[in-house]
Amino acid sequence: MRVFLAGIMQGSHVESDMHPQGYRGRLRELLTAHLPEAQVYDPLADHQQSLDYDEDKGKSVFLQHNQMCGEVDLVIAFVPEASMGTAIEMWEARRNGRIVFTISPLSHNWTVRFCSHVVYPDIASFEAEVCSGALRSRLAEIRAGERRVQ
Repeated sequence: MRVFLAGIMQGSHVESDMHPQGYRGRLRELLTAHLPEAQVYDPLADHQQSLDYDEDKGKSVFLQHNQMCGEVDLVIAFVPEASMGTAIEMWEARRNGRIVFTISPLSHNWTVRFCSHVVYPDIASFEAEVCSGALRSRLAEIRAGERRVQ
């Protein structure tokens, strides 16, 4: 199973700055421990200096990552606040029939609501579902054609 870790990076920063990225390591650890078959792609891992990319390289990476979201099996999106890049990744996944699990308190946000199969209000609730095995069950239900689960 191929998993793309989407999530806020620049967010609404006006300056060339990045939100804390510690969530990525925690999500990777959880998936490695409880879904060992998952091949997890973290877009930041190979692009630590992405804020310094020139126009061509930045655009190429941006478009490549959006395309990947339409090709992987599962996108896990961390959206603690609005994130245009993550919204596009979620959209690309959903419109290509991929599964999207979102970790976000923004349960009324239309992108979060309509592009997600499951919405977790925070990392703790996502972690509980991963550790209990319920996430694996949800994946199976969705793959079997079950309706959107909340």
